[in-house]
Amino acid sequence: MPAERFEFPNARGEKLSALLDRPTGQPVAFALFAHCFTCGKDILAAKRIAEGLTERGIAVLRFDFTGLGASGGEFANTTFSSNVADLVAAASHLRRKYQAPAILIGHSLGGAAVLAAAVDIPEARAVATIGAPIDPSHVTGLFKEHVETIQQQGEVEVALAGRPFRIRKEFLDDVAEQKLEACLARLRKALLVLHSPTDDIVGIENASAIFLAAKHPKSFVSLAGADHLLSRRSDAVYVAEVIAAWSERYLDMVPEPDQMPLDGVLVGETGNGKFEQSIVAGKHRYLADEPVSVGGTGNGPSPYEYLLAGLGACTSMTIRLYADLKKIPLRHVSVRLKHDKIHAADCEHCETKEGKIDRIDREITLDGDLTSEQRAKLLEIADKCPVHRTLHGEIDTRTRERAAG
Repeated sequence: MPAERFEFPNARGEKLSALLDRPTGQPVAFALFAHCFTCGKDILAAKRIAEGLTERGIAVLRFDFTGLGASGGEFANTTFSSNVADLVAAASHLRRKYQAPAILIGHSLGGAAVLAAAVDIPEARAVATIGAPIDPSHVTGLFKEHVETIQQQGEVEVALAGRPFRIRKEFLDDVAEQKLEACLARLRKALLVLHSPTDDIVGIENASAIFLAAKHPKSFVSLAGADHLLSRRSDAVYVAEVIAAWSERYLDMVPEPDQMPLDGVLVGETGNGKFEQSIVAGKHRYLADEPVSVGGTGNGPSPYEYLLAGLGACTSMTIRLYADLKKIPLRHVSVRLKHDKIHAADCEHCETKEGKIDRIDREITLDGDLTSEQRAKLLEIADKCPVHRTLHGEIDTRTRERAAG
């Protein structure tokens, strides 16, 4: 299902830019995501974690805090407390329009913010922090050489991640007053602390302090080898998998059935990138995309790769069925496929002689103590696979418009 972009007002009436990533079908739960300091909702870690959660049926609302990204307001006027208020406003919007968030997820300073906001979001039953500080004033370490000047002058422009931001004394005063230990003592929600022991921005001792201050149920997961921003895609995907699996224990994550049983395969735009598509086949969920080299984001196989996968899977299954039926000692079968366009004139046995045609190269590996006759027979059987026969047969594709909704 396409991502939904919209705006909602914060406590000051300023419009905050939001994006709701929704799974295909009824969500099993809604999550609210808080990004890191001076980041935005479109930072790669937030995007990848949201993608991973939607694949598991969880809808995710991510938004730009006041003064960041596409949101209104001035960043210089914001504080940690205003970020917490923005989170509460986001939860209120979800509550009114869809369903209150059952999961709160915060990255870095956003993790501290969800711990502070959790008491004002009663429906939330699970809270996950990623690389979060126990003390929100930890963030001042990013511009520590300017702190004294800010205290003296009241406001200074600093460079963070190569971008200019105006930091005011009110921000310093506000973070200095925050006491997350008190928030953790009255959290009364399941807590998951995810942190990398090699995080050089927010040290691992912060995770220890958060974990010790919280009451049970609480869990800790080490993100060994990950950096603070979860720059590697595999780290963000792992975080999504862990949060999804962990939260099931504390939530009634039973999806309502789709309006109509799905007959066939459903494909639709996700709204992420130029080409990305969601694919639903029965109870299974996939992504399709194009490589970055042609304008995609590479988040899933391309349409032709799915075509090759279908042929390869069918080929392998057919060979296995035949080998088992005939008691041929086949230990393992694998199929490697490649698609290309070639000039028709280069194909001796093709009826088409002009222009270009499609060519699929299929290499089959047969592992086992097989005779030459058995190997030849299994290769012959490969062409009997239903998908192979479909591709080589006449296909009647009928196209019609289906009413939206």
